[in-house]
Amino acid sequence: MAVIPPSNTVLPFAIPRQNPGLHSITQFAAPFNLGQKSQLGELSHIATKAPTLLCKVLSKKGDSLSSIVSDLEEERTQRVPEQDDEEPQTTAAKPEHQLADAWREILGQDDWVGLLDPMDPLLRSELIRYGEMAQACYDGFDFDPFSKYCGSCRFMCHEFFNSLGMSHFGYNVSRYLFATSNINLPNFFKKSRWPKVWSRNANWIGYVAVSDDETSKRLGRRDIAIAWRGTVTRLEWIADLMDFLKPISSNKIPCPDPTVKAESGFLDLYTGKNEACRFCKFSAREQILTEVKKLLDIYSNEEAVSITITGHSLGAALAILSAYDIVEIGLNELKDGRAVPICVFSFSGPRVGNARFKERLEMLGLKVLRVVNVHDMVPKSPGLFLNEQSPPMMMKLAQGLPWSYSHVGVELALDHKNSPFLKPTGDLVCAHNLEAHLHLLDGYHGKGHRFVLASGRDPALVNKACDFLKDHYLVPPYWRQDENKGMVMGKDGCWMQPERPKLDDHHPPDMHHHLQQLGLSSTSH
Repeated sequence: MAVIPPSNTVLPFAIPRQNPGLHSITQFAAPFNLGQKSQLGELSHIATKAPTLLCKVLSKKGDSLSSIVSDLEEERTQRVPEQDDEEPQTTAAKPEHQLADAWREILGQDDWVGLLDPMDPLLRSELIRYGEMAQACYDGFDFDPFSKYCGSCRFMCHEFFNSLGMSHFGYNVSRYLFATSNINLPNFFKKSRWPKVWSRNANWIGYVAVSDDETSKRLGRRDIAIAWRGTVTRLEWIADLMDFLKPISSNKIPCPDPTVKAESGFLDLYTGKNEACRFCKFSAREQILTEVKKLLDIYSNEEAVSITITGHSLGAALAILSAYDIVEIGLNELKDGRAVPICVFSFSGPRVGNARFKERLEMLGLKVLRVVNVHDMVPKSPGLFLNEQSPPMMMKLAQGLPWSYSHVGVELALDHKNSPFLKPTGDLVCAHNLEAHLHLLDGYHGKGHRFVLASGRDPALVNKACDFLKDHYLVPPYWRQDENKGMVMGKDGCWMQPERPKLDDHHPPDMHHHLQQLGLSSTSH
């Protein structure tokens, strides 16, 4: 491979954003100046029509300008379908104003019949949007064991979306969710190595947010969004699962059928608490139910309200479990008799319960759309041998066994081998990565259709926390990191970890009031 001759040439270069978050990390910052008008025009055409295209300085075919142009043009056609010469375009999504008319179908009113193959553009954009809200749980989480704030969120509640460059989403976080780390899932929880830490018993596991007035108008309803954190770098938590089903009612979740069961580790994580810790003296279950109750009371007079729950990996399991809990206790039923639609958009989630759990969800009308990569091992667990794909007679005979599982809802299966941007790899973390799933969603148009990025979502995001992009895109793996690992220089010239604002009292003063309204006993005062 040869480098473009430097004479009379000004190359474009990439400018990293201050907060890469959910946006492209590259921009064209300078035009080509090659002194050849015809070829310059062709390059300008490519650059202006595909502004997010990753620039190549090296050519695989030689050092001629025509071969470089050919490379760039080939790259462009992987992103957009062939169009007229004058106006190449990306695949157009439906106008935003139509979302206000179609939101019930997008949330699964008709079980997404006719929307998945071919892929409905509006559904794709909404799946990516909620997937990015789940990704925000990773981007906002402090994973660093050398930080005394490890296990917490890096941002204050009221600054969450703005700090991640997501203010345009139009949501306001109303509450953070915490869980006690005294649960037998050691590879899910992160703890600091330092003796002085923000909490020894809690981990931040997600948030509840609500759409603002302007966004609600565009969506066609007031949306209460709940996002659960999963695991981004390690899959050892799968081995931590006891792979043991137990009745949901055994963890004080009301269910009239004792044969409805869920994986014990998920139940313990959802219902566990530590009354000595101010962040998790109430369980994640109590936190989420009281917050949803409060928000439904506030917006009960609005024409339309929805509850949309999302999560990736273990967070997807918590999304399904919490959604089930809400509909089981009837929390989504308003005083005027209306039922608030509730939907789960799950990404790369494991099986949660048994076949009776699946049947119970369907009877209650809970809608679940599961996005999976067919090469990912997590959705195949637990229940590797006894699951919904086993012969019906075998499942019927095994329904009482504590390791017979069944997926719920509708599945949207993607295949990372269809993306021309991704390299072949046996790395299970890559196949499980959430950003990779969102990349696959953007390029998916239906079974047998060509992989084309519909919105031009930046492929560089895939390598934010893994090594999955082909090397010739020149995007380093694991590029998402804090500058100087969060260290700053003080006025005295010494480097130190800065103090973060003290977290507000996590539990609002009306917590007990809402617990009593929900009929949940509370011994914490």
